[in-house]
Amino acid sequence: MKSAGKVGFALLALVVGLASGCAKRHSQKEVFYLIGTSMGLPYWQNIASGFNQAAAEYKVTAKVDGPQGRDPKAELAALEKAIAAKPAGILISVSDEALLKPGIDEAVAAGIPVITVDSDAASSKRLYFIGTNNMGAGRMGAKRLVEKLKGKGNVVFFTLAGQPNVEERLKGFKAYLEAYPNIKIVDAINIQSNATLAFDQTEEILALTGPKRIDAFVSLESASGVEVASALDRSHVTDRIAMAWDNNPDTLNGIKNGTIDATVAQKPFTMGFVGLKALDEVFHNPPLHLDKNFTADAFSPYPEFVDTGTALVDKSNVSMYFPQGK
Repeated sequence: MKSAGKVGFALLALVVGLASGCAKRHSQKEVFYLIGTSMGLPYWQNIASGFNQAAAEYKVTAKVDGPQGRDPKAELAALEKAIAAKPAGILISVSDEALLKPGIDEAVAAGIPVITVDSDAASSKRLYFIGTNNMGAGRMGAKRLVEKLKGKGNVVFFTLAGQPNVEERLKGFKAYLEAYPNIKIVDAINIQSNATLAFDQTEEILALTGPKRIDAFVSLESASGVEVASALDRSHVTDRIAMAWDNNPDTLNGIKNGTIDATVAQKPFTMGFVGLKALDEVFHNPPLHLDKNFTADAFSPYPEFVDTGTALVDKSNVSMYFPQGK
């Protein structure tokens, strides 16, 4: 009985010790940075919300930085500021791969884990990418477009030239539409982070008639879809198709009232939430060589890509994306 008592006490001590060790794993002194591309947008506020919630659960410190609108140089300044602070890890979206790659590599060389989110820099030494399969999401949107156009029509896209995730979406659309020669991509307009440019361009394009008539307007980022819908509504045009990206409240309302046909919804909260936890795991269990090419390693402890998922939202399911009671 005494031996059994001693064993029981030892096990209890072990459990208490493990619990104590887990409690001490995290500290407010552990600082993780999220650097975004357009922090003024609801989409990016959702990513920040997920990042902050994970930090609160782990009882670590989260810092969110980045320009209010797309400004790669300002984002680079935010990255350099984060590197100087020597944080436990950096989660960053890449608005311009060529510009931001050296900064990402600098952070890794300094021993700071870097994971990309939302928009990747595959040529950099980041550990891996968390976000959307943007080629696949483009194909998803293209399938809807083909159905609505019934296989024939002229299309204009609104893009952000040079931003990797947006360019991948356009590639996905183009790849799918290759099988439909009667659907013609007339233009891919770079809105340069100025969503009102989409409004102005749509109003001009609506004047085209005959063979030049544009039948569908597709936005490949979260801000321009509402502007396109507003231009169509202002001109009382109801026989064109407007497709958006992401599930911002204005976009959802546009689907609800019929000015927007559909949108491709990502999971930004999930990106931020998973991103902080992934950085925390690397910080507490670092690899021997942080700058190793894990993509080429068949025994890598890290994935190359974590797909957080997408969904097509239209009138049939838009109610699911509103907060309860809205």
